[in-house]
Amino acid sequence: LSPTLAIEVYTDREIHGTVGSRVHLSCTFWSSEWISDDISVSWHYQPDNSRDTYSIFHYAKGEASIDDTGIFKDRIEWVGYPRGKDGSIVIHDLEYSDNGTFTCDVKNPPDVVGKSSYVHLLVYDKQPVRAGMVLGIIIGAALLLVIIVALLAYLIRYCWLRRQIRVQRELSALERGKLHKLSKGSKGSRQAPLLSMLDQSRSFKSTSDKKSKGLGDSRKDRK
Repeated sequence: LSPTLAIEVYTDREIHGTVGSRVHLSCTFWSSEWISDDISVSWHYQPDNSRDTYSIFHYAKGEASIDDTGIFKDRIEWVGYPRGKDGSIVIHDLEYSDNGTFTCDVKNPPDVVGKSSYVHLLVYDKQPVRAGMVLGIIIGAALLLVIIVALLAYLIRYCWLRRQIRVQRELSALERGKLHKLSKGSKGSRQAPLLSMLDQSRSFKSTSDKKSKGLGDSRKDRK
């Protein structure tokens, strides 16, 4: 067969799961031929630290055959759709012992030449934090810190400006008070000479009246 007729199978390289949860093992494929009724999908499993390989699922002639005696008994669900070039399965109730490599193999006669695809499953007690997530958290924390610093700087400047305005208003009020007192003082100082001149004029007039009266009396006496 020509290499151009080789079927191509795709899976994730690695997938993570937690104990007690479920995991979706995706398997898609591309075939140069129309999807025939003879298409078959097979899944095999090799535990970590073991060379043994187990057949856990097989689909052929429109029927799914699930291993009901092995370690995945009653835990495998067929969710694939070969007509849509999908041969995926779901594993429920994950256990630590499920760690291992899963192989997806698809045949679509006459297109049967091609390589299987492998996905490695890692089961954890808790989902591990990925490097991208850690980087995102760091960047988010840095941005939050910058925003907080900017807000603090704005609040400090706002309070300082308000204080400056208040101080300027108080100084302006004090200046107006001083000017008012000075204006009153200058008016009083201007009125003082006038009053003194009036008093002098009054006293002079009184003296003149007395002199005039005295002269009149003396003339009468002479007569």
